[in-house]
Amino acid sequence: MTRAFRPGPNHPAVRFLVQMHADLGGKLLQHRKEGERLSESMQHVEHVIKLFDPAYDVRQISARRRQKGNAWFRRGTIIRRALEVLNRSSKPLTAREIAQRMLAERGIAYEGVGARAMRSLTAAVQASLTNHNGKTVRTVGEGMPVRWTIAGE
Repeated sequence: MTRAFRPGPNHPAVRFLVQMHADLGGKLLQHRKEGERLSESMQHVEHVIKLFDPAYDVRQISARRRQKGNAWFRRGTIIRRALEVLNRSSKPLTAREIAQRMLAERGIAYEGVGARAMRSLTAAVQASLTNHNGKTVRTVGEGMPVRWTIAGE
């Protein structure tokens, strides 16, 4: 026979939830203080802009989203690793195949990578290849997905 759930003040989950609430409150306080500090810094920068150009409307400045870096490859290394993979390949590859081989070369199992992280890496490889299309790499054939090879081959 199953027991009915009986919530009460002595339930073990209550202590855990109280601790979790306290942790979240501490994080909120920390981030609120950080937000206030950043707001002050922005005001200082606005004042300096006004020193250079008193007529400048600082409300026109929009916040810039912070780019999250790739967990496995530093900035600027994706295209180099992709070119290395393409150099070793005997046939044109898709951005996903290139990303999978790049991970394999780093000793990272493809199965251990989450779907979102794999999409992100594949998109980064595709963007890098597109930026270098016609210079160091070129597309082969038509259709989707695009297959890439080294330019001049």
